[in-house]
Amino acid sequence: MNADVIHERIENAKLKAGRKDKIFFTAVSKTRIIEEMREAEKFSCIDFFGENRVQEAENKRAAFNDSKLQWWLIGHLQANKVRKAIEIFDTLDSIDSIELADRVNRIAGEMNRVMRILIEVNTSGEKSKSGIAPENFSRLLEHVITLPNLNLEGLMTVGPLTDNERDIRNAFANLRTLTENAKTSTGLSLPIISMGMSDDFELAILEGSTMVRIGTLLFGPRYYPV
Repeated sequence: MNADVIHERIENAKLKAGRKDKIFFTAVSKTRIIEEMREAEKFSCIDFFGENRVQEAENKRAAFNDSKLQWWLIGHLQANKVRKAIEIFDTLDSIDSIELADRVNRIAGEMNRVMRILIEVNTSGEKSKSGIAPENFSRLLEHVITLPNLNLEGLMTVGPLTDNERDIRNAFANLRTLTENAKTSTGLSLPIISMGMSDDFELAILEGSTMVRIGTLLFGPRYYPV
């Protein structure tokens, strides 16, 4: 497992960017077995487990009641999975519509929780990706901050599927700009800028990421059951 090597690369990217702040390291554990996750848990540089699917995370979380790591939902959240997601996860990373925000707020209230969330923005413009379009972000932001059972921690995006470094960095820079503007307009601290995965996390750090989500580079190739 490559956690220490990844941590060193994170620190080197910070140095290149002239940064001294902490970069949070999320281990993307979707499809990984418990034994692999237990091994990852041993590394002090890993802060969170990131899961894409509510049902898969439910089956795993029971085995980690004693874990020091938080659980973040990093995949698209279906409306019919909201209640279960609130039960399982510490943070929901992928709020991308007023309707979903309202549903999470209502159910969190019924469960006497204030749910930590990120707003997902599709800064790449790729139709295959989830997230609200940048031009609609302000409206969602203005609505979310009125909801009493949501605690907005920041923004997230997934970089474009390309080898073009300029396009990747532009997508990340767009999220950083949206975050900075949102801080100014709302007065919130918004400490999380979640962007960067196995193939592009160093570019994301150069553009201001405070949280990277790494799976394949950490665990090795992912094998899906036939």
